[in-house]
Amino acid sequence: MKFLKKYKITDYDFALVLMVIALTVIGIMAIGSADPASRTKQIGGMVVGIIAMLVISLWDYTFILKFYVLGYVVNIALLALVLSPLGSSTNGAQRWIELLGIRFQPSETAKILLILFYAQFIMKYKDRVKNLGFIVICLIILAVPIGLIASQPDLSTCIMVMLIFSCIIFVAGIDLRIVGAVLGTAIPAVLFVIYNAVQGESSLLHDYQQRRILAWLHPEDYANSEAYQTLNSMMAIGSGQLYGKGYNTNEISSVLNGGFISESQTDFIFTVIGEEFGFVGAVLVVALIMLIALRCFMISLRARNKSGEVIAAGVGAWIGFQGFLNMGVATGVMPNTGIPLPFVSYGLTSLICIYAGIGFVLNVRLQGNKYITGRV
Repeated sequence: MKFLKKYKITDYDFALVLMVIALTVIGIMAIGSADPASRTKQIGGMVVGIIAMLVISLWDYTFILKFYVLGYVVNIALLALVLSPLGSSTNGAQRWIELLGIRFQPSETAKILLILFYAQFIMKYKDRVKNLGFIVICLIILAVPIGLIASQPDLSTCIMVMLIFSCIIFVAGIDLRIVGAVLGTAIPAVLFVIYNAVQGESSLLHDYQQRRILAWLHPEDYANSEAYQTLNSMMAIGSGQLYGKGYNTNEISSVLNGGFISESQTDFIFTVIGEEFGFVGAVLVVALIMLIALRCFMISLRARNKSGEVIAAGVGAWIGFQGFLNMGVATGVMPNTGIPLPFVSYGLTSLICIYAGIGFVLNVRLQGNKYITGRV
């Protein structure tokens, strides 16, 4: 079969697989403590994710990328369905759809589908990457899914998609003068948005977005509202001290057991890890996130072609940036964004999609090794 290739078992990146599985197991343990009813589903998601990862890792990613236009169309269709009667909402956000009894979040599938689309698109027009016009075309293509995600509303995923896109374009070989111009514009723009948020009624942000920024800057003024979760999260993480209070602790002093952290199995799962496993457990999670992301970037450097570089770097950016944002929120470093911690937070769509992303990275590694050693 053309879409399958023969590989040597010694070329398989077992270190990356073990790190991913270890991080997921830590997540399952924390989810079991935060919400025991969700643990079984997360274990099922891990099994499906591992199967997807293994299958994808053995496929020829260049064959899959031939359908990049179809993938983009499917991506847009799924995001549009969220806003249709098939969409379902939670806490005022309509981000899910239900098909054949299956409920999933298209904004998560959008990340991997966009990485695959740009991998082939950039590969096809790699000679034009340094042209400003090509970057503008890429941004126009990106504007459609970004607009649909923003309308859910889901600003945090929009930010994540833009970060992934920025990393992809940088790896593709964009002219550094354009990078300088973008940074020279983006940094003042972010500072202006923050300035606008603190100047009374904001003309740029929704009320809830402005309150989140203000709660980040002045948490003591929003201790009973927007900053409630973050302040309790910081208290819980600090109370874990060096080794934590113990797994699934029944201590009365537990912030988690006291019900002071909502969504502890998803957005604030890092809080559970900090309280129950302490500084040691938190550092382990941080280290695994960093090592997995770095491993993806290293594989990108050894890819056989530009599309492989983009895939591995895109997945690395996805894991690294999203992990930083989630843990930053839990520790008060970042405003509350409501984004899951890769491999750790509860969420089957997110878990399976990111395992699929690792599957593509593993395939890039396998083909990169064959290319480098001259066996093809």
